Amino acid sequence: MWRVKSLDAILATAEKKSLHRSLGPVQLTLLGIGAIIGTGIFILTAAASQKAGPGMMLSFVIAGAVCAVAALCYSELAAMAPVSGSAYTYTYAVMGELLAWCVGWALILEYAVAASAVSVGWSGYVLGLIEQGLHFDFPDLLSAGPTWSMNGWVPTPDFSAGIVNVPAIIVALAVTGLLVLGTTESARVNAILVAVKVIALTVFIALTLPVIDSANLSPFAPNGAFGAYSGMGIVGAAASIFFAYVGFDAVSTAAEETKNPQKNVPIGLIGSLAFCTVFYLLVALGAAGAIGAQPVLGADGSAVQPGSAAFTAACALAENSERLVCSNEALAHVLRVIGHEQVGNALGVAAMLALPSVILMMIYGQTRIFFVMARDGLLPEGLTKMHKRFKTPYVVTIFTGLAVAIGAALFPVGQLADISNSGTLFAFFMVSIAVVILRRTDPNRARPFKMPLVYVIAPLSALGCAFLFWNLPHDAKMVLPIWGAIGLVIYFAYGIRKSHLGRGHVEVHENDGDIPPPPATT
Repeated sequence: MWRVKSLDAILATAEKKSLHRSLGPVQLTLLGIGAIIGTGIFILTAAASQKAGPGMMLSFVIAGAVCAVAALCYSELAAMAPVSGSAYTYTYAVMGELLAWCVGWALILEYAVAASAVSVGWSGYVLGLIEQGLHFDFPDLLSAGPTWSMNGWVPTPDFSAGIVNVPAIIVALAVTGLLVLGTTESARVNAILVAVKVIALTVFIALTLPVIDSANLSPFAPNGAFGAYSGMGIVGAAASIFFAYVGFDAVSTAAEETKNPQKNVPIGLIGSLAFCTVFYLLVALGAAGAIGAQPVLGADGSAVQPGSAAFTAACALAENSERLVCSNEALAHVLRVIGHEQVGNALGVAAMLALPSVILMMIYGQTRIFFVMARDGLLPEGLTKMHKRFKTPYVVTIFTGLAVAIGAALFPVGQLADISNSGTLFAFFMVSIAVVILRRTDPNRARPFKMPLVYVIAPLSALGCAFLFWNLPHDAKMVLPIWGAIGLVIYFAYGIRKSHLGRGHVEVHENDGDIPPPPATT
């Protein structure tokens, strides 16, 4: 289980297709901005406000800083081996099959749960349009899933606020159907959707900043820096907001197409992250300053987690109905409250149009991880079965889509984002360690991008990822070891015996040189 996949074989795959180096620092920065700015800011503003109040602005800075150091580690490996499999492939080459399996299994959790989170976010904006624009009262029990809490090791649902999120199921299954048919996004369509999101957020900033009331920003950190318990406060919000930055690896995976990557990759990474952090800060300032971002309290006066039963009960009170933290479509809600109802509806339409493309990318990303692991023999090769007519991997796509729909139907968006972050942070933690190990074990290997100060930045990245993971809510942290335990059972029951590497088969794949999994644009 500690066998290592030959880095030479991985690099041979990458060398099958040599990409033209054409991207400069500006193009790389714009690529990163397009990949990062997306759904996280649309759907997590309310949850971040409940955790940190106006202090969520600092949360964006903390999350962006951890992303920056993690991105530098990711870039070195992505530039060395720009092949499918992402962090899973890198770990396989450096730390062995068992840990690679763990990373791949965590990435499956990341992609699927993130797709579920975006589906729930889409549902919130669509329901807002239905209720505010069409004045139709959608049944509450069909607009949200139950709230969940951990009773020891057993998750326990509370169906008082909702039973199932029907719109989220519809969008998840619709996107799955498109992927089975073979519909994929073109770069032009994706660029248009990115432009729609950026324009919508720019309009939001322009309308909210002039009406900021400084009184709405006090107290700035009602739950403190760390909160009364893990998962709350400014740092707890940063752990959740990390979801809004995932997608920065688009810059890393473009390293092979970059002119002078040693110079331009750091510029693209830091530039795009800095721009998006400032952009997110302005959105957070506009939202908090315009109508306030103070958290609601439980019946006993204590801070409550967003998505919990106590939170749902607090938001059901009439005096809290207009609070930012209680809205399922936070940014559109802010615009309506300050008198721009039609613009708020237009922002909801922009979110409704843009979010399905993100769900598509995430489901596609997970199918690629499944594909690579199945091709290595660690999962059943039947998952890679292609549809005779549509020529798409319909088995794994349908399986993934059903899992995404179930998650979207039964969980609130904040809990889903936190669970997704647990998988992402684990994967980036492993990448940070892999960079250091590979520097010691294979120092002479050609590195198109060589990270500066590796023995400072890589440990900072690992510690930053571990720090944010530790400050996720307890329930989200518990999901990763439970999910990991399920994965280990599958590995020792199947993967360790069926591994192609273990059986002496090491393939070089013609078609993987320039197609890493698409970044999860959030």
